[in-house]
Amino acid sequence: MTSPTPPSTPTIAQIASEVGVSVPTVSKVLNGRPDVAPATRARVEAALERHQYQRRRTASPPPGAGLIDLVFHRLGSTWSMEIIRGVEAAAAAARTSVILSELGGEHRPPQTWLETTLARPPVGVLLVASHLTPAQHRQLVSRSIPFVVIDTDGEPPADVPTVGSDNWNGGLSATRHLLQLGHRRLAAISGPADMLCSRARADGFRSALEESGIVFDPSMVRTGNFYVESGYEEGRKLLTSDDRPTAIFAGSDMQAIGVLRAAQELGLRVPDDVSVVGYDDLPLALWTGPALTTVRQPLAEMGATATQTLLDLAAGRAPIARRVNLATELVVRESTAPPRRA
Repeated sequence: MTSPTPPSTPTIAQIASEVGVSVPTVSKVLNGRPDVAPATRARVEAALERHQYQRRRTASPPPGAGLIDLVFHRLGSTWSMEIIRGVEAAAAAARTSVILSELGGEHRPPQTWLETTLARPPVGVLLVASHLTPAQHRQLVSRSIPFVVIDTDGEPPADVPTVGSDNWNGGLSATRHLLQLGHRRLAAISGPADMLCSRARADGFRSALEESGIVFDPSMVRTGNFYVESGYEEGRKLLTSDDRPTAIFAGSDMQAIGVLRAAQELGLRVPDDVSVVGYDDLPLALWTGPALTTVRQPLAEMGATATQTLLDLAAGRAPIARRVNLATELVVRESTAPPRRA
């Protein structure tokens, strides 16, 4: 008994015939051209998804051909520059160029971004702390445009490769360090609640407290946005509270710098009156006063690893792993010390 022949991928002409449009119209939709009526575009996209259409992958582009589209939910910090540095280095080694897109703080690209991307199809797409809708996911797949997520903001589909770091262990090691110094009134300023890395770091903080027998106090965990201003604002609230903490774990180096400024304005000395730990180990952590104890996150390596994964996918090679979590490391400097008061 012979096994049934699997259905073949329909041609563009067959898709056009089914939808009742011309072949050039289907081609325009596939290529992200804007000159297609929205209703027609929706019908063509529905047919492409219904048939699980996927454009045949052409031969791998020669070195130097094509672009990588690097998409950030937000630019403007040293954190993003470190990732860019890693992506650029890996892309340059493959003689491939990088273009930047920024989503204004949103975690999902708008349809206009997708249309622009399809109009000049890149070698692949790197998404930083952002994700695609199922429809956008399918549209990239149907055009054989691979994508990889760096520092995912949530749990991506199983077939989407991701590169990140061990955020839970980073939060755990930072908090253990403060506990080992003798601190018992600890506070944390996390990042955005809708980002997986923020939640993982906060969970590590809580786990370290629980393993030491310290009752977790939700009021001692504040939500920030990873930027200096939120570290400053939440730091002032914590440091002016009746039960002032003797140590603060900030979810990013930028937030830790905000805490340092708040402490200085309040006449508190770091680390004599309050210890501060950051996260990321950005280059400027060495130049704060005092130099910042922090959790080193291999941002440039994350960017380079994600880029190599993307280039492998674009060349038709299976990545070594679809889930990569790089190790973090506590770097002890001058901003932490044993508490002076009980």
